[in-house]
Amino acid sequence: MSTLVAMAGSITSILSHPFLRHAFLAGTGIAASCGLVGYFVVLRGQVFTGDALSHVAFTGALAALAAGFDLRLGLFGATVAVAVGMGVLGRSGRADDVVIGSVFAWMLGLGVLFLSIYTAGSSGSNGTAGVSVLFGSILGLSGGAARIAAAIGGAVCAGIVLVARPLLFASVDEGIAAAAGVPVRALGVGFLALVGVTAAETTQAVGALLLLGLLAAPAAAAHRLTDHPYRGLALSAALAVLAMWAGLTLSYVFPATPPSFAVVAVATVIYAAAAGRGTVLRGLARRGGRNPSGDNGSPRAEEVEHA
Repeated sequence: MSTLVAMAGSITSILSHPFLRHAFLAGTGIAASCGLVGYFVVLRGQVFTGDALSHVAFTGALAALAAGFDLRLGLFGATVAVAVGMGVLGRSGRADDVVIGSVFAWMLGLGVLFLSIYTAGSSGSNGTAGVSVLFGSILGLSGGAARIAAAIGGAVCAGIVLVARPLLFASVDEGIAAAAGVPVRALGVGFLALVGVTAAETTQAVGALLLLGLLAAPAAAAHRLTDHPYRGLALSAALAVLAMWAGLTLSYVFPATPPSFAVVAVATVIYAAAAGRGTVLRGLARRGGRNPSGDNGSPRAEEVEHA
């Protein structure tokens, strides 16, 4: 009982700070959207796309700052436009490695250029904005910005839920989905647009350098833990939110720990635990001559049809 009272007191203490309430509000929406989007990113083998968009987010934000605009304009404008462009140039709405690699190199070069322009024209008071883009500043969000972040995260979650069934079908068996009348290409491009929105919003929480960790690690863990697609979607979102909450709590308990590092570290530990569980199950199955369930990471076509 005393332990529960102590835990309740700690939670009350954390939520008594307005900046932490804002961080938990924004972080919940951002993490949930990362979990849902990330599940399909991993399923469709587009993790490299998420990595490229993290660099696009950095470049877009610096371009907006260098031009004197709100960095969010550059974040969302650049990531969504480039994500859609990669989908259009790729096969069946999927960005291929050649397109991603070209965008990757180009955006890195532009990022260096805009960083030089911005730092050359910035005063000491606003010169840290580039660092916040790289590593996130979720504890610095105002109440209005936190509500906007949560709303955008909720909208992305709603979008993923709406297209989940046809997107699952197209992701598992693209040819059969196209033959069944599913607009595979349009669906792929639309999904990449959602990935772009998620990447832009997540940059505010964990930064451009670390957003891939929150996008991929909880989703990869969910793929390790279950083969059922809808159960995996829910689990991916739950694990991402857990990583966000635990990371923010750790950064409060240990003030020297940056929240972005703490969030991604927890997400990585979650994935490591899921991967370790899979290794143990495979070892036990080999000894018993059985096939372990819930560890192949990919839903089968018949599971999608009956989901």
